Amino acid sequence: MSDLHEHGFKKVTRVEAARERLRGAVTAHSRTDTLDLSVAEGRALAEPVDARHAVPDYHRAAMDGFAVRAGDTVGASDRAPEILREVGTDGEPAEASVGPGEATRVHTGSALPDGADAVVMVEHTDRFAGEVEVFDAVAEGENVAPPGEDVEQGQRLYDAGHQLRPSDMGLLKSCGVRRVRAYERPTVGVIPTGEEVVERDPGPGEVVETNGLTISRYVERWGGAAKYRNVVTDDEEALRAAVERDLTKDLIVTTGGSSVGERDLIPGVVDRLGEVLVHGVALKPGHPFGFGVVRDTPVLMLPGYPVACIVNAVQFLRPAIKWAGNLPLHDHPTREATLTRKVPSEPGTRTFARVTVERGEDGLEATPTRASGSGVLSSVALADGWVVVPERTEGYAEGDAVSVEDWEYYA
Repeated sequence: MSDLHEHGFKKVTRVEAARERLRGAVTAHSRTDTLDLSVAEGRALAEPVDARHAVPDYHRAAMDGFAVRAGDTVGASDRAPEILREVGTDGEPAEASVGPGEATRVHTGSALPDGADAVVMVEHTDRFAGEVEVFDAVAEGENVAPPGEDVEQGQRLYDAGHQLRPSDMGLLKSCGVRRVRAYERPTVGVIPTGEEVVERDPGPGEVVETNGLTISRYVERWGGAAKYRNVVTDDEEALRAAVERDLTKDLIVTTGGSSVGERDLIPGVVDRLGEVLVHGVALKPGHPFGFGVVRDTPVLMLPGYPVACIVNAVQFLRPAIKWAGNLPLHDHPTREATLTRKVPSEPGTRTFARVTVERGEDGLEATPTRASGSGVLSSVALADGWVVVPERTEGYAEGDAVSVEDWEYYA
């Protein structure tokens, strides 16, 4: 570490190579909970889930109308309606069954009475004095949803590893599933550092702690359980104690002190406690990122500049949480736009250019934020996404078509 303090980053690691090394350092935990559906959203299933019963599990009226025996409507038309006797009370379905020559009122979703095998839509009928005139013949099964039309009993709904969404809750409940076995959320210790960082009321030379708060919220959004710690000052013993305190977590993430200055102590602390695997990445903003392993616990060291901190968290902490928690890792959604100004970049460095997106005359237009420094939090908080410039590309010109990545997307 002393060489870094003297000479800076002589060599940095490409983003994909760093992520591959991180993947090898993160182990998926095996802890599970059995949860009610009401609290299971966002969790990854620990075992497959099958439908306990069919949906529907009965013959169901698919239309408002009258349940009948299809054979009783043969030949019915506007000029020659079939006359059936209405059974049931006050427009409610018959409690027993529908016999020959009978009809009973049904509503969409209600069970088809015994004896009935079809439903005549209400607009094709007329009621008068206890009788129902049917103006349209129906076939057996017409306007009736059979058992299992939506889901069959025993049908595989979701495999292990599926992350539960709100729409999944309704399907599971409709199929008789009330509880599921899911993986616990991976635990993450979030440690903000820096002697100049304070919780509130900063004086000259001090800054309010925002990185730890921001990262802890992202941990929760990405499926983890964050333990947001108090600020730790730039002191080796204090930093060592803070890291050792959270070695029971699945992951540790620090903010600040990750570069090569005299007060950037956390890489040395991690290296003495364990091993630093990567220090310095070919990424802008935010090349002073690193990670290591201490007693089998990965420690991710995020830069102190807010934008650099967020960029690296999205690129490295987000996948680490997914891997540790058995959660699926999806690509961020993108939308195509045209650049209104050029985006410069350094060859060999992956650049993340923050942009705002507006609709122009010929489609979406992406405008790079004018405040683009790695310490300007508003440049990312007020952006609509970012344009990723690959290492092999020397920037994009005004008018180029680009993909804008929505990195704030929940997944």
